[in-house]
Amino acid sequence: MSKRIVSTHNAPAAIGTYSQAVVAGDTVYLSGQIGLEPATMTMADSFEAQTVRVFENLKAVAEAAGGSLADAVKLNLYLVDLENFAQVNEIMSRYFQQPYPARAAVGVKALPRGALVEADAVLVLG
Repeated sequence: MSKRIVSTHNAPAAIGTYSQAVVAGDTVYLSGQIGLEPATMTMADSFEAQTVRVFENLKAVAEAAGGSLADAVKLNLYLVDLENFAQVNEIMSRYFQQPYPARAAVGVKALPRGALVEADAVLVLG
């Protein structure tokens, strides 16, 4: 099985030793996205704006890999404050329809660049 690295200017450039996504066979592994605006690499202001940006970034990488968020089978959410869980659910419903992907939501102490939310995903194409 070969692997292919995915990169797009429509999502923030990697800020470490990782790729935006890796395609292995029919599976796409999307790296974690935080609320960075791709053009400026600045963090969105509010929790809602960061969460929307996270899903927009994931969407851009999924599309660059040849898929969409509808191909997601697993989503991991990382929240600095689990009190924001209901708001994440509402925003997530703008990007995902039933049947929803499997999901985990984890409370964390901190995220890169002071982000309030991060998400990564696994897609299966085809």
